[in-house]
Amino acid sequence: MMQLVPHPQIPRAEAVVDLAAVRHNVGVLREAAPDSALMAVVKADGYGHGAVAVGGAALAAGATWLGVCTLEEALALRAGGIDAPVLSWLHVPSDDFTDAVAAGIDLSVGSVAHLDSVLAGARAAGRAARLHLKVDTGLSRGGAQPAQWADLVDAAAKAVAEGTAEVVAVFSHLSHGDIPGHPTLDLQAERLTAAWQTALDRGLHPIRHLANSGATLMRRPELALDLVRPGIAVYGLDPYDRPVPESPLRPVMRLQARVALVKRVPAGAGVAYGHEWFAPVETTLALLPIGYGDGVPRRLNREGRMRVLLSGELRPAVGRISMDQIVVDCGDAAVAEGDLAVLFGSGRDGEPTAQDWADELGTIHYEVVTGVRGPRVTRALREDTW
Repeated sequence: MMQLVPHPQIPRAEAVVDLAAVRHNVGVLREAAPDSALMAVVKADGYGHGAVAVGGAALAAGATWLGVCTLEEALALRAGGIDAPVLSWLHVPSDDFTDAVAAGIDLSVGSVAHLDSVLAGARAAGRAARLHLKVDTGLSRGGAQPAQWADLVDAAAKAVAEGTAEVVAVFSHLSHGDIPGHPTLDLQAERLTAAWQTALDRGLHPIRHLANSGATLMRRPELALDLVRPGIAVYGLDPYDRPVPESPLRPVMRLQARVALVKRVPAGAGVAYGHEWFAPVETTLALLPIGYGDGVPRRLNREGRMRVLLSGELRPAVGRISMDQIVVDCGDAAVAEGDLAVLFGSGRDGEPTAQDWADELGTIHYEVVTGVRGPRVTRALREDTW
């Protein structure tokens, strides 16, 4: 009987993640804040890059903490073998914190109600909860308001005395962390220091953290404090939108797809839904098996301005982007099924970048990379060199 041999599967679409670039970027950030510990933020599955892989690379390069939003994200890091300190900072009082406390996850607390829920989890786990008390210094989002701060600190100090908690840090988030010289930077730092002093006055000994990617790269010790929390810069996307090679950072993700079909069409042929584009002359079209169901925004190709790097040149995507497919006009170029098309990457080879997409969409590069999603986009970990 003939034995069937599995055919090696070539991914139709890939998000290629360069872990060497992650390590490089963490090195840049460590150099910018040499006297502070560094927390690499890997929320939203590492901004779409893979939290465990990026987190491991960041720790290997000198990060000492990882940061996420949710308890599930934090526990996934533990399940992935990461035992470094992990902070989770976005919860609701109804969350069950037992497993997180048992796993040694640091937890943000911004109200007495949140604290009570965390302490219930600590009692159930039989272990003291590690707390980062969050104060609202001007973002008007998470954290305790100044009028509530003393009550929160007093309640936390009582929990420490009872043995159900340890106060690790006092922290906040910047509202203008990517605008050097903005007056809110100094104001928020002053407010954080005042809140920290309140904790010291209660006999607590927390560290302070405030700086995001932009503030870290400003090289201002009064913002770096004891710990910095870079996110987007870890992934090589510049908070000041500086292009490669002007930026010291190296973009980590490259989104690419294999050509699924090549066809020759006559002049006047309408392409894709609604026939918003007609071939002006006889031309070759390449079909890419990727679309808005995979994180390529449908409106990216408004007015036909999307380009992909295919067969050594930038070529226009034509017609509407659909849920699963993009059509590329290749003219008379020799393009074959299986050829690789790069939708965005570092820009080193002339391909579009995540920032190019963001500019086209009127958004930020954060949204571009976190929007790339599976299960049809394979995440491929590489050690590319620059």
